[in-house]
Amino acid sequence: MHIFLETGRLTLRRFTEDDVDNLFDLNSDPEVMRYITGGRSTPREEVRDEIIAFHLDFYGRCDQFGTWAAEARSTGDFLGWFHFRPGPRRSADLGYRLRRAAWNLGYATEGSRALIHKGFTDLGVQRVYAHAWRPTPRPGA
Repeated sequence: MHIFLETGRLTLRRFTEDDVDNLFDLNSDPEVMRYITGGRSTPREEVRDEIIAFHLDFYGRCDQFGTWAAEARSTGDFLGWFHFRPGPRRSADLGYRLRRAAWNLGYATEGSRALIHKGFTDLGVQRVYAHAWRPTPRPGA
């Protein structure tokens, strides 16, 4: 297992081909996917053939940037993922997606702070940005 970063409660590691079920389960929760796909799940074949392949390919191109599986250090349970991807002019894009059971427990803050710190201290990043998905207004709403 290739560990990228550890915090007090989190291990951020590279995804592997063995993570298909983890990502499929995450992307099958309608509440997790609410503002991304309108609540529709991602087909297992897409997770296996496209999403995992994207993450693995990214590691080959950018060793210190990418998307990492987030696990609870105490149990090894899969909690979701964080990404830290290179942007223009020494910037980085920060994002995450967590299982509903991990919401409101401070994991998003803990993982984000650790990645921002690593970016500024070890990776030469000068600016970090993120964006939130905004729901598409329903007609008549």
